[in-house]
Amino acid sequence: MAFLKTTARPKERFSLLLLDLEEYYFEQHTALQITTKDRNVRGSFKVCSKSIIFDPEDIAEPIIKIPFRDFKKIEVVAKKDNPFNETKPPTISIFCGQVFYIKEGNVIAPYRIERGEKQFRFHLEVWGKTEDVVQTLLQLHRASCLEKLGDQTSMIEANLQSRLARSSFDKNSFQSVAEKPHMECEVEMVTPLVSNPGHVCITDENLYFQPLNGYPEQVIQIKLHKIRRIYKRRHGLRPLGLEVFCTENDSCSDIYLKFYNTADRDEIYYYIATFLENHVTEHTAESYMLQWQRGHLSNYQYLLHLNNLADRSCNDLSQYPIFPWVLADYTSTHLDLTNSSTFRDLSKPIGALNKERLDRLLARYRGMPEPRFMYGSHYSSPGYVLFYLVREAPEHMLCLQTGRYDNADRMFNSICETWRNCLEGATDFKELIPEFYGNDASFLENKLNIDLGRRQNGSFVGDVILPPWASDASEFLQKHKTALESQYVSEHLHEWIDLVFGFKQRGCEAVAAHNVFHPLTYEGGVDCDSIEDADQRIAMLTQILEFGQTPKQLFSSPHPQRITPRFHSMTQSPSAASRLSDSSSASPSEDSSFEDLTEESRKLSWAGMGQLQAQCSHRIHKEAVTGIAVTRDGGSIFSTSQDSTLKMFSKELKDFQRSMSFSNMALSSCLMLPDDKTVVCSSWDNNVYFYSIPYGRRQDTLMGHDDAVSQMCWHDSRLYTASWDSTVKVWQHAPGGGANRKRSSLHLLSEFEHDAGVNTIGLNPAGTLLVTGCKDGAVTVWDTDSCRLLQQVQCHSGTIHHIAFSSDSRHILSTGADRCLKVIDVQTGMMISSVKAEDEQRCFCWDGSTVLSGAQSGDLLLWDLLSNTVTKRIQGHSGPVTAMWMNEQCSTVITGGEDRQIILWKATG
Repeated sequence: MAFLKTTARPKERFSLLLLDLEEYYFEQHTALQITTKDRNVRGSFKVCSKSIIFDPEDIAEPIIKIPFRDFKKIEVVAKKDNPFNETKPPTISIFCGQVFYIKEGNVIAPYRIERGEKQFRFHLEVWGKTEDVVQTLLQLHRASCLEKLGDQTSMIEANLQSRLARSSFDKNSFQSVAEKPHMECEVEMVTPLVSNPGHVCITDENLYFQPLNGYPEQVIQIKLHKIRRIYKRRHGLRPLGLEVFCTENDSCSDIYLKFYNTADRDEIYYYIATFLENHVTEHTAESYMLQWQRGHLSNYQYLLHLNNLADRSCNDLSQYPIFPWVLADYTSTHLDLTNSSTFRDLSKPIGALNKERLDRLLARYRGMPEPRFMYGSHYSSPGYVLFYLVREAPEHMLCLQTGRYDNADRMFNSICETWRNCLEGATDFKELIPEFYGNDASFLENKLNIDLGRRQNGSFVGDVILPPWASDASEFLQKHKTALESQYVSEHLHEWIDLVFGFKQRGCEAVAAHNVFHPLTYEGGVDCDSIEDADQRIAMLTQILEFGQTPKQLFSSPHPQRITPRFHSMTQSPSAASRLSDSSSASPSEDSSFEDLTEESRKLSWAGMGQLQAQCSHRIHKEAVTGIAVTRDGGSIFSTSQDSTLKMFSKELKDFQRSMSFSNMALSSCLMLPDDKTVVCSSWDNNVYFYSIPYGRRQDTLMGHDDAVSQMCWHDSRLYTASWDSTVKVWQHAPGGGANRKRSSLHLLSEFEHDAGVNTIGLNPAGTLLVTGCKDGAVTVWDTDSCRLLQQVQCHSGTIHHIAFSSDSRHILSTGADRCLKVIDVQTGMMISSVKAEDEQRCFCWDGSTVLSGAQSGDLLLWDLLSNTVTKRIQGHSGPVTAMWMNEQCSTVITGGEDRQIILWKATG
């Protein structure tokens, strides 16, 4: 279990779980308990904020806990000296009306409570501390007797703060005398159900935590260079938490600290962040989404990351990580993961899976006064977490339920029964926890042989009863993990994310999805600090923490679907049936074996892109290069320039062979038609020119715009022209035009209007989608058949230089004058990645996750979009890179720049 991962230390019976919730452990003293038979029991006398605990060294003796509220009298009995008797220590005498006996016979079991007046006597080993300890006990007893809970809490807090103020971090604990301290402040270390106060100190090498009570050890040390992730947390609905991880994918952190003010938390957060490379850009929901979509993260890993970003922590049971039920079949002898009916409908919350129950809930909801809610209990709470984990964490359950287990028939007895109750129970809507998809099956087995009670049918609560398709707990986890990573779940997981972390979490979308919980469960649902009455504030906070909290909302628009392999799906989701998703599907007539080989060669080339080598460079223009086109055999290279010329360069002869000028204005782009005989050029004079390679002359002119033509695309006999006149026009080539094409062979098919000049366009490989980038920073996606606008995103704060689809049509990358590279999900319009470069990136080629861009500086930059980092900078041109071409195998790159050069590059992969 995640939160039971602790550093190895000697096993002891005492733990902070023996304290009440919200109780602090202050100090301990070695002492002797004097029994009625004058038998001395040696042990540790522990002073806590709400009780005293005596932990005997003899494990056969029970641990004794006496709450201050049950104290009747405290007194010190001093033995007077006389000439005939040796001096005896003073005795602390406690009279109480109730006592708890814990771990009798050294067995974890419900606490035994004895009521009635009793007396306990203790001698402290250090006699001189007796009077101080008694004064502390009297003060804490007075706090427990105060009528108002708020007054009790305030008095205890004052005692705690006084202790913290009188102490400081012991700098003798530094690992090196050369360490330089940066900051020290008071904090609490948070573990499940427990907070332990002390001091944190951060140096230029280490993060230290020193508990006020010296428990569980004198000092905890974390080396800063080993830290991999840090997260700010809400704790008790306030922005006071900080969680530190020294691993990339582990769900359990190395330390969780709660600060007393946000400023201290933030200062340490940003100081640690300076030791983490690219911390701010790496760990965003959008960057993880991109990695997950492209298969670089498993479903399990992605859910863990989303939980982390949404303030879910294994150290906070009121915000424990949430995982979905993914299966609906817990009765078959064989688990068929190819059958969609095996799986739970991930588009609905648990409470909406049973229509009859949902109808009853909706009837109640409609008749409810504001604020209305559909579900009276949550899908995650401390009680639900420990319901699943009681066999592995029995002491946590006893702590939560004041020394008792739940009724045996209400325990986690059977997976099938639990699923059925989640479907049919009037108030049971719980989801699962990460352990159901992990590697440790301990939480399903009663390996500790704990007596969890006897059920009404006479059977004892033992191991969890598994579905028939699992022979043991390990097989259950293995099949459950396989189900989570199955194709069905991969295709539908985004729908569950919409409910729990996304746009269906709140508002009208939540109402439509039947996903409305009590308003207190939502972040910002209540401002506890604004409640003046301390009793009401504490009661409200306690209610919220016990009831459960909805995760922080990570997405405000529909979550994109995962990109799954292109084999026949067993199921089709409504979103997958849309044109946006179908746009990337393969044609049945494609030669798949050839495609696989081509794809493999592309991957190899991109893998070697960091070793891109310049083969040769040539200055053949008088002004900036604006476009590059290459014949199919790669022998002839055509380039356009602001010097108004189209030039033909022979790769074999390494010299330019032809030069053609169509007007006295700049040419803005060029492309090679599929016949490999015609080069099309766009011009700032509002025209498009067709150049015949065999005849060596201009063969046609298309006059179709009212301002400069900025860029063009060609697909399936259609020419797409973008212009600064705010339009993109689609021209249909009439069959039979051939090399002798006349103006009449191209006729206007459709027109796409924009609010600003169109600077760049791109088509997806299937030609079904068109994307445009405008001077006002807007990105627009169009359906090329229906001419319907599908998505429009205000993406950049200035002109968009270049835009292109990924090869699978799922994503769009754009670069702009604002120096940003941004990735948009085509299906949802969500911006899923954004990174700001040092200078403008004028052009690029990309494979969906890696980008080769041409910078304003003249360098070529290789970007990893999964981490939003530059992995390689390659020196190229002496001025801005203005054009880039890459062959189909991604092995050859040609760039052009404002330095009037073209450079030929070779990838070494």
